[in-house]
Amino acid sequence: MVELRRAQWIPVGVIVLAAVLDLATPTDVTSAPLLMAAPVAAAPLLSLPGIIAIGALSMAVHAALAWINGTFGWHRGVANQLTLLAVTVLAVLIHRALEGQTARTRRARQVAAVAQSAVLPRPPSRLGELRIAARYVPAEDEAMIGGDLYVVQDTPHGVRVMVGDVRGKGLGAVSAVCADLGAFRYAADEAEDLPRLVASLERALLREGGRRGGHERDEGFTTALIAEFSVGLDTVRVINRGHPPPVLLDAGGRAAVLEPSEEAPPLGMSALGAWSAPVDTFSFPPGATLICYTDGVTEARDESGVFYDAAVRLPHLVRHRALTGDPATPAQILHLMIEDVGRHTGGRIQDDQALLALHRPLGVHG
Repeated sequence: MVELRRAQWIPVGVIVLAAVLDLATPTDVTSAPLLMAAPVAAAPLLSLPGIIAIGALSMAVHAALAWINGTFGWHRGVANQLTLLAVTVLAVLIHRALEGQTARTRRARQVAAVAQSAVLPRPPSRLGELRIAARYVPAEDEAMIGGDLYVVQDTPHGVRVMVGDVRGKGLGAVSAVCADLGAFRYAADEAEDLPRLVASLERALLREGGRRGGHERDEGFTTALIAEFSVGLDTVRVINRGHPPPVLLDAGGRAAVLEPSEEAPPLGMSALGAWSAPVDTFSFPPGATLICYTDGVTEARDESGVFYDAAVRLPHLVRHRALTGDPATPAQILHLMIEDVGRHTGGRIQDDQALLALHRPLGVHG
């Protein structure tokens, strides 16, 4: 916003520059062409009255300079005034066209936001004693949603979570996300344990790939992290199917990567063979926060090609937050992390980012 306010002074700066150049050069040199640039520069920066005011100011400055130089005549005076008037009208038309485009973009973003909330609803901020925060950062602002997903569900077997990334982009990826979420929501309530839940997801993805045919039948897959919190929140059980491992932050801000004990391929590839994916159990002490994310975070690179390392960066972020204010909430941790990834990449978002933070408060004991 500050940069926009500064940019709005550009047309005035052009007029001032034109006046200075005209006064500093011989009388046979005119700054009229530079004055004509002022209304055009105002078109994307100012309101309609502002553009007209800049056009009128340009004409007034030109008339004053021509009068000072004694050159205000039909050839160099009136003709330039008419040209400035025409350029101002053109700037108004450009402004109207830009306004229409902006309105269409705004409506498209509103539709995309509604679609995102329908396809990928934000989890509740609290399930029992578990505090939850989620963020989705699209690589393209207009897209709002792509192939990354997260879902948190309270089930008879405890709170169950999935964070995933489907293969592909565009509407095909969104369709796959819908299939993944629907399969998870059903299986999370019905499956007695995580292996059965994953098996149900596998079958659902194979059926969906068969219906869509083509490459999706043979090459469609979803990297996924499926987690289950015990009723007392003292442990978290995890199955990792080809997904970036989550990071566990303890109450002191120390980070540990929850690596799988055995590598396993993504979901949806069981037609190529059978793999076992062990259930890894990790302690989840009071004050701990489990942070899950997609490869839009892990594959974010700086100018030197160095990948972002959440396990290294997160302790610094939460420690700085604790020194400058209260301990970071799950939502604040994700906000700090997204900003830090942006700084790491220089603002170049290379892939969608889905992030999920699940926190066990200090006062909760299993």
